[in-house]
Amino acid sequence: MKRRALISVFYKDGILELASFLSGAGWEILSTGGTSKHLQEHKIPVTDVSSVTGFPECLDGRVKTLHPAIHAGLLARRDEKSHVETLQALGLSAIDLVCVNLYPFFEKVQAGLSLEETVEFIDIGGPTMLRSAAKNYRDVIVLTDPADYAEAINGLKAENVPLEFKKRLAGKVFNLTSAYDAAIARYLLDEEYPQYWSLSLKKRQSLRYGENGHQSAALYLHTDCPGVLGDMEQLHGKELGYNNIRDLDLAWKAACAFGLPSDGTAPVGEDEVRRLVPQAASGTPESKICCVAVKHNTPCGIALGNTLLEAYEKTYTCDPVSIFGGIVACTAAVDSATAAKLGELFLEIVAAPDFEPDALEILKRKKNLRIIKLAKAPVESHEYIAVDGGLLVQQSDRRFLEKWEVVTQTPPAASDIKDLIFGMRAVTFVKSNAIMIIKDEAATGIGGGQVNRIWPAVQSLERSAAAINAAARVLASDAFFPFADVVEAAAAAGIKAIIQPGGSVNDKLSIEACDKHGIAMVFTGTRHFKH
Repeated sequence: MKRRALISVFYKDGILELASFLSGAGWEILSTGGTSKHLQEHKIPVTDVSSVTGFPECLDGRVKTLHPAIHAGLLARRDEKSHVETLQALGLSAIDLVCVNLYPFFEKVQAGLSLEETVEFIDIGGPTMLRSAAKNYRDVIVLTDPADYAEAINGLKAENVPLEFKKRLAGKVFNLTSAYDAAIARYLLDEEYPQYWSLSLKKRQSLRYGENGHQSAALYLHTDCPGVLGDMEQLHGKELGYNNIRDLDLAWKAACAFGLPSDGTAPVGEDEVRRLVPQAASGTPESKICCVAVKHNTPCGIALGNTLLEAYEKTYTCDPVSIFGGIVACTAAVDSATAAKLGELFLEIVAAPDFEPDALEILKRKKNLRIIKLAKAPVESHEYIAVDGGLLVQQSDRRFLEKWEVVTQTPPAASDIKDLIFGMRAVTFVKSNAIMIIKDEAATGIGGGQVNRIWPAVQSLERSAAAINAAARVLASDAFFPFADVVEAAAAAGIKAIIQPGGSVNDKLSIEACDKHGIAMVFTGTRHFKH
């Protein structure tokens, strides 16, 4: 019997080559709509699907291929006598190859269309044909990816299309349709935690290796909302690795927590700050530039400045040792003066919304330095952590504070309020238990990733004193103090104000210690653990 192929594609890449080969090899080509017109315009003979189904396309094209004449031809097993006899009795013919790709829902769901407009890009007939063909992969070649056309053509030329290849093509069908359905489900479901957590991810690139050299890795991005990394542009340097991307993600999130002046993004929780701390309304960091240095997925410096150079120099001063081999992210275009300073040390990545031409030339002198352009603030609303057999899913930590409660006899000095606010934002991005010392909207000492709170407190105070040779005034903690020991260490170092969530059964001990030493302490009510 004459072999038949059904071709119906939204994306036409490579389709003329495939169709020309099939037609030249004596195949009958069935097609619909725009694909049929495209093939006929290039002199490739086509049989309209409606002539096979005996039913016209209808409902503005919503119904084309949803017909037993199509799906019986796809699902009939050639080695099952009763299936073959059924096709003959019904006057139907088998379909031996299907080439289909889907309406561009991934793209359209990001386009800001109305619900009614977006729903029209949900493909029904395409996924149905693909699934039918894939189920019967032993007898039907099913193509969804232009990258597979050449291998299919070569197999057909040799009259030997390996079963393993057809099985892989079938697997790619369900891989695609599951991601497609997941994107639709995420769009339509108005539930934060539905019964089934659907993720629709597409591989952006393979990575050289994972966290360590013996671990393989790849970067996947959401098809319906690819986030900051979807628009990432690498201007120079080596290929990004797994650790690079994790550190870049944290550095950019930390920087953008203080606003992204280039697109008008305000600092995290700025509305709450203005409402709860009216005395901080002037001098808020919304117009300031933020610079962050990250090493091993925790900040080793973070600061605000009126210029990028000022912000970077304050960031560098926090920990000149650890920044070596780290990642620097900033919220303003890199200028030549800052680029010259950045070029004085070894860095893995410099990331910014833009780079002035002279700055770019300076940075490119470092052959391996990855120069990354990121254009927007983070948008992901939830975070995922793999556990054996599943995922932990939680909201992203974007609540800055829920109260501003001065719990000590001494209130914070007006000059310290901006540093308290800065410190509480910045310490959110440090591994718990986390303590940060702040002066002039810059971290001067950072301690984190410890199993108790006094160790990071002592470390950050020691680092602060060593870094700036001058007493910092403010301490921020990501969680409450279980004992008064942190306050005593802070008092010995000359700290004048502390900000922390509060909530310990021993809060009274810390408050009393602050009152004894004349230290101001503010409770925010919001903990910021980062495991």
